Amino acid sequence: MSNVTSDLAPAYAPFFGCMGAASAIIFSSLGAAYGTAKSGVGISAMAVMKPDLIMKSIIPVVMAGILAIYGLVVAALIIQSLYPAPQYTLFMSFCDFAAGLSVGICGLASGFAIGIVGDAGVRSTAQQPKLFVGMILILIFAEVLGLYGLIVGIILHIRITTKASS
Repeated sequence: MSNVTSDLAPAYAPFFGCMGAASAIIFSSLGAAYGTAKSGVGISAMAVMKPDLIMKSIIPVVMAGILAIYGLVVAALIIQSLYPAPQYTLFMSFCDFAAGLSVGICGLASGFAIGIVGDAGVRSTAQQPKLFVGMILILIFAEVLGLYGLIVGIILHIRITTKASS
């Protein structure tokens, strides 16, 4: 078998797969970092008034941290499917790039939402404990945005692995 690349599998095709893996972990980690930092500021401000609520208020930080795991999962899947150019087509590379972008940008958006809701929610829960359930529900809806990106990313990746095996 020759090592000649074709129009369907040019030498630069693996670049897009690598960019997908990088996008997945970078953007989802940025979202996780923002959500953790913004929620942490709210927890610190709340802890001055009511230090007994710190452990109850840590939920937004945990939810933000999960976003980086989503990016790590998709990045690991993409990295395991990378091959040199003749075996790794443009279709495969573009699907991996799209998978990385979907989980990464959804994780970034979800992290922004978790950070803003976590900050305001923790502060308001310290003043009015009845708001805790509402804060958790809003956080769940913010977290699910990242989960949607993970699902789309996995489906895109599975699409190329089933296409490659057939």
